[in-house]
Amino acid sequence: MHDTTSRGEAAGGDVREPEAAETARSRAARDRASTPEELWLSPNEQEAWRTFLYATTLLNDRFGEALQSDPEIGLTLGEYEILVRLNEAEGGFLRMSELADKVVHSRSRLTHTITRMEKRGLVERVRCSSDGRGRQAQLTAEGRALLERAAPTHVRSVRELLLDVIGHEDLLELGRILAKTIAEDAPIAVGCPAPHAQAPAPGRS
Repeated sequence: MHDTTSRGEAAGGDVREPEAAETARSRAARDRASTPEELWLSPNEQEAWRTFLYATTLLNDRFGEALQSDPEIGLTLGEYEILVRLNEAEGGFLRMSELADKVVHSRSRLTHTITRMEKRGLVERVRCSSDGRGRQAQLTAEGRALLERAAPTHVRSVRELLLDVIGHEDLLELGRILAKTIAEDAPIAVGCPAPHAQAPAPGRS
């Protein structure tokens, strides 16, 4: 006599999970079939997209590694950018909400990062100087000093890993291309001189 009981039933299992998985696969196949053909990326477009994703992820990792591998710096790329933005801001401070927008962080992520940087004495959170409401991040003397030490390392990595590889003109073209994907008022303008810039020599402008 043959046992007609399924393996799932014999083990006291629930057969609904495989059925649910099959339903999800069927739904995905149906959605794909009903999607306009022109929506899908061509092989060349998909390869270009993967190149962009792979290259930007790899470069960001390498830029961060250049900063973190130096024990006298020990900054993540995100922390370095926060120091840059605060250094560029008038008075060395920004509202937390404004800083989050400038470095493309969620508010919770920025709060976590600032907390970590506060423990190192690089920044501090104080009440907003303009109206006393909300919080602003303030660059400390220690933070500014670390930025001055870190800037040459960061700039060297950008030059060696990107600029020297693709060249000056292609870098500018890359900037023009990517600028099409962001708002015209995106906070990307360069502020005050870079922390590693030297004062002009006497008689030179």
